[in-house]
Amino acid sequence: MGTVLERLRMAQFRSHPRAELALDGRPVALYGPNGAGKTNILEAVSLFSPGRGLRRAVAEDLARRPASVGWSLRGELVAGGQVHEIEMRAEPGASRAVRIDGKAAAQLALGRIARVLWLVPAMDRLWTEGAEGRRRFLDRIAMSFDPDHGAVTLTYEKAMRERNRLLRDQVRDPGWYGALEAQMAEAGVALDRGRVEALELIAAAQAAAETAFPVADLALEPAERPGSAADLAALLAESRGRDLAAGRSLVGPHRADLAAVYAAKGVPARDCSTGEQKALLVSLILANARALADRMGAPPILLLDEVAAHLDADRRAALYDEICALGAQAWMTGTGPELFEDLGDRAQRFVVHDEGGASRVEAVT
Repeated sequence: MGTVLERLRMAQFRSHPRAELALDGRPVALYGPNGAGKTNILEAVSLFSPGRGLRRAVAEDLARRPASVGWSLRGELVAGGQVHEIEMRAEPGASRAVRIDGKAAAQLALGRIARVLWLVPAMDRLWTEGAEGRRRFLDRIAMSFDPDHGAVTLTYEKAMRERNRLLRDQVRDPGWYGALEAQMAEAGVALDRGRVEALELIAAAQAAAETAFPVADLALEPAERPGSAADLAALLAESRGRDLAAGRSLVGPHRADLAAVYAAKGVPARDCSTGEQKALLVSLILANARALADRMGAPPILLLDEVAAHLDADRRAALYDEICALGAQAWMTGTGPELFEDLGDRAQRFVVHDEGGASRVEAVT
């Protein structure tokens, strides 16, 4: 069995005043009308990994309104043969606090226990939106393989923000830039290396699997990148004049992009049909999960929001078969039970009700 939640408790979280789900490791099918609170459950599970979850929300926005009395999540997380008690809460006006097995912990510590991957409808625009979304998508893949990638990303971004502040203030003294550029260079090369290694692991997982979903050839652009911290530091120093004129840093891994080509057709993902773009995303999430299973010895938790509604019947059945073969606890949402018929008794089912703006979760037996 892979990483699984065996129990999830929510209090005053989004639309849920209180809910408790007892789980057995099988895939989880959540269904109910739009707006009932299904995605809120997936968001709660996504917070058992580092970061701000699948909606990138700040802690204050996660509290149920209009009460705004703070929220809490508790979970029994099984990973690596061990059971961990995870507690998260945020009081009004405060950031999220995390406790692991009764001890206060940083969010990044969650990444050393659990791997959580997700696919949500907002990601359907991944191939057509700006490069920032694709970089964030790639960095989450890289962080799934190496939790320290998250810390490297934060280090780079913090140093870049400070350098950009100097640029906007038109500071020209090179002494102010040297230390920041050295930090950016060291973290930037590690950031770039983590992205490249993640793409190599995804490519290997795709090549080794037979799947009903189309394969994407992935590449990090530009192809020519600084090979060392010294090279990147020199590039940043050389670019100061142009950066001063622009008021921001114009070179570095924050300018990279993820390119994808539908391998069987040789067509860039951005030019594919909507259905093909969705299938490519599903394929990448599954490849990421397979690569993690090979690397960690167990698959991650998968969060697939409204994925069933955007696949035809054959692909939907193929997705369920691949999830079950992988042994992953996949949390999936849909509007009706018919979307999950092909799962049979391979999944647990819960119906989510909207009762005057408050959500209620009921196990289906």
